[in-house]
Amino acid sequence: QVQLVESGGGLVQAGGSLRLSCTASGRSFSSSVMGWFRQVPGKEREFVAALSWSGGSIYYADSVKGRFTISRDNAKNTVALQLNNLKPEDTAVYYCSYRHSTQVVVIPQLYDYWGQGTQVTVSS
Repeated sequence: QVQLVESGGGLVQAGGSLRLSCTASGRSFSSSVMGWFRQVPGKEREFVAALSWSGGSIYYADSVKGRFTISRDNAKNTVALQLNNLKPEDTAVYYCSYRHSTQVVVIPQLYDYWGQGTQVTVSS
């Protein structure tokens, strides 16, 4: 079992920044992929960003490229998502995810564990 706990969401004005953090516990995190997804009511969960354990493979959704940055600290079992230049359309619940694999994928069904989510609200 893997437990994921997110923090750092909140309310921010358009153009502002937030930093989300996710702490993982429960098993070895070598050879894992950590990712962030987001979801708004009535819509499917959407890929945001993910990176491999080594950091050698990093993927971003086109909608967040150049604005969001994902990073991980393997010594602390944490993954972070820096959100800059936020837009109202970034409003969603953001979920941290874990995949026991070396391959980064964007399909949420291929991730094995999920956090409880943290709300990000961007006002115009």
